[in-house]
Amino acid sequence: MNDNVLKYDDHAYKPYIKTVQMHESTWDHASPIINLNSDELIELSFDDLDGDKKQYSVTFIHCNSDWTPSDLMTSEYLDGFIDLNFINFTYSMNTLQKYTHYSLLFPQQNLKFTKSGNFIALVYLNGDKKDLVLSRRFMVFDNKVNIGYSFRQSMGDDEQFSKQHLDFKITYAGYNVTNPNTDLKVTILQNNRWDNAVTDIKPTFMGGNELTYSLDDASTFSGGNEFRYFDIRSTRFLTERVKDVYRDDKLMNHAKLIDEENRAVKPYIFYNDFNGGFVIRNRESSGNQDVEADYIYVDFFMPYKNPESAGNFYILGKLCDWRLNNSSKMSYNYKRMGYEKQLYLKQGFYNYQIVLSSDVKKGGDETVIEGSHWETENDYNILVYHRKLGTYYDQLIGFKKINSLKK
Repeated sequence: MNDNVLKYDDHAYKPYIKTVQMHESTWDHASPIINLNSDELIELSFDDLDGDKKQYSVTFIHCNSDWTPSDLMTSEYLDGFIDLNFINFTYSMNTLQKYTHYSLLFPQQNLKFTKSGNFIALVYLNGDKKDLVLSRRFMVFDNKVNIGYSFRQSMGDDEQFSKQHLDFKITYAGYNVTNPNTDLKVTILQNNRWDNAVTDIKPTFMGGNELTYSLDDASTFSGGNEFRYFDIRSTRFLTERVKDVYRDDKLMNHAKLIDEENRAVKPYIFYNDFNGGFVIRNRESSGNQDVEADYIYVDFFMPYKNPESAGNFYILGKLCDWRLNNSSKMSYNYKRMGYEKQLYLKQGFYNYQIVLSSDVKKGGDETVIEGSHWETENDYNILVYHRKLGTYYDQLIGFKKINSLKK
């Protein structure tokens, strides 16, 4: 994989870049999406494990609904500067792993977005946009339509106990849509995952400035299960789901998790989770958690009699940027008879799932190891894009965040 080629996706191009976070600034677990005509901000932060000072800058690329770059010129979607420099940085304190923490808020007084849609934030080094550091997806919406919704169990077969079906309506009174069937594109995300995003949903009924989406199987998702979790907020004590903590010969922290269980054969149990997110914390420090939390090698192990022939197992969650790649792929250990993975993570409380992915089917299948239950609590984002007649880019004209349990 060539890490000098820009991916229109969430990706770190340098091995020393860790704990990248991007969200609406008021809440660490918020989606990276803001209202075009508001004071809302997006916060982007990351750690540089070299622990030195570097010149990082960020620029922004407008994308179509399918995350291909749009044909807009930069001056058509940005007002003011086209780049921002990271001037806020702090060196780590009292940590074995030295690092520098960088953070940035945008838009700013001298850089504002003038168009809605999908965007890539591209961080680069030393003023050279070919020296890629990281890319992150975010969205800017400008609500022109109303979205109504309801959840129900899926109908028929065994799916009614394992799937969640989302019915929704888009009303656009007072907003002109020439041909709703072709001009509008709808995307549904479950828990901010793009690997299983639904992107090609057609309305079931049309009429009276209203589109109804109710019968399409495309808006039926596996309910999945509440996320697995582990707590590495302490390097001194064994916390929940951690069976050993120690320092190696090089004085680096390690945490061994208890063995993973196959939850597909177990009944559903509700508990509160972060739906795949994490929170950075060091229990032994009351100072600035961004720079006083240390890094730990975390060991995962899942007993499994024989290597899986249907694909590969991956650890999925924000801790791996929600990506199925070599960084999140588990490997089979014949001596231990199971799948293992080691991740280098910042101290905190983490959510994750173990998913199976084959080359044939897009995305990760959580039902194999996690099981699937219609009662599971999940977040969903509905995104409505519009390409106006005569224009050459997709606007984001509708956004609704909903939760399967909160009516």
